[in-house]
Amino acid sequence: MKSASINIPILTSAILIITGCGYEQPGDPGAAKQDEQPTNRIEIPAAVRSNLGITFAGVERRQISNTIRVPGSFELMPSARHEYRQHLPGVIQFQVKQFERVEPGQILYRYRSHEWAEIQSEIDLLVASLEQAEVKLEMGEKRMAALARADFKRADLEAELAALRGKVAVSKAALDAALYSASNILGPHDTHHGHEHPPLDLLEKVDGVPRYRAMEWIEEHAIKPGVVELIAVTDGCFVEEATLIMTTVNPDELRFRGTGLQSDLPKFTDGQMVRIVPPQGQGSLANNAVEGKLTLGVIADPIRRTIPLYAVPNELGSWTRPGVSAFLEIATEDTSGFVLAIPKAAVAKDGIVHVFFKRDPLNANKAIRVEADLGVDDGRWVEVKSGIGPNDSVVLEGTYELKLATAQGGTSQKGGHFHADGTFHGEEH
Repeated sequence: MKSASINIPILTSAILIITGCGYEQPGDPGAAKQDEQPTNRIEIPAAVRSNLGITFAGVERRQISNTIRVPGSFELMPSARHEYRQHLPGVIQFQVKQFERVEPGQILYRYRSHEWAEIQSEIDLLVASLEQAEVKLEMGEKRMAALARADFKRADLEAELAALRGKVAVSKAALDAALYSASNILGPHDTHHGHEHPPLDLLEKVDGVPRYRAMEWIEEHAIKPGVVELIAVTDGCFVEEATLIMTTVNPDELRFRGTGLQSDLPKFTDGQMVRIVPPQGQGSLANNAVEGKLTLGVIADPIRRTIPLYAVPNELGSWTRPGVSAFLEIATEDTSGFVLAIPKAAVAKDGIVHVFFKRDPLNANKAIRVEADLGVDDGRWVEVKSGIGPNDSVVLEGTYELKLATAQGGTSQKGGHFHADGTFHGEEH
């Protein structure tokens, strides 16, 4: 709340110095000469708005009398968090820092493992065994073809070829299984889709050696987009298999969770559109509600007689973050009961009347004092029956200062202007 003094204190000495009341600010559309006739308008050029901290809120069409407001907060969806655990014992070397944003395919950390060397040796043996079996099978088939051309048949050779074909199939299956297992250990490497390498890719030559042999370090790549939430071990330490290394969270996978009363259950419908609004006191976010669809919780609380309510926002705002408290506004009627409303904080009591200040639609550097014709309110928003339109905006923060400046002995002054230092003068000055 600003000072209650009629001459509002100077908020900064760095603003331009005004030497007279009839100043004009170059390039400022609000620097036109004062109207000759007294009005209910007050000049609020940009320098004054900055000094007094004046903000605005738009008029909204709202169902004030037919809306239930449910408290709650934003939370991460269960799918938002991903754990990265160690596949093989080894020494860790991190490639990212805590709270760093990562994308699929990005290297998170790498490690060296003695067991990986054993796996490489096992693959070497399986490759050699398969190659030997294929060579023997090729030689046997050539011999059989030569005998066939001579119209000579040997049953023992045919049986031997059948056994060789079986051995090749077994060796190939064993190698494919080993490559598939190694591929799972190496993790996803496709930076575009997050897919694992097909097992045969490990046999491709890299600098003259098979890919699996070229990998001295095993790299762990991000599977999902997100932010590094937790790093569970120290860089350079030795960790055992299955140890938790780090977790990432995707802050965009967000939902609102509120607590409704069981007595209101008949008024809720799964899938109905709802609004998620900032908590009271954050006036600058008055018009920053986000929409979503309502989902009723599966299990209610019989002791507290409540039921969890969920809503996934259609789009995220600058204020929608995990843990931020907010309210869920649920309209109990679909189309009826809409009224023009403004934040209740934009209304000030001046003597026996209530007033608010509407931004002049024809001059953004002027505000119009309006005696409020109010209707119902819900503690946050209040119906205004006249004096505003759906495209208007009203002063939200700074209403008290404007009320003081336009009040005189219980009656309002007819117009005036602020100096850039925050002091006010009426039209007669």
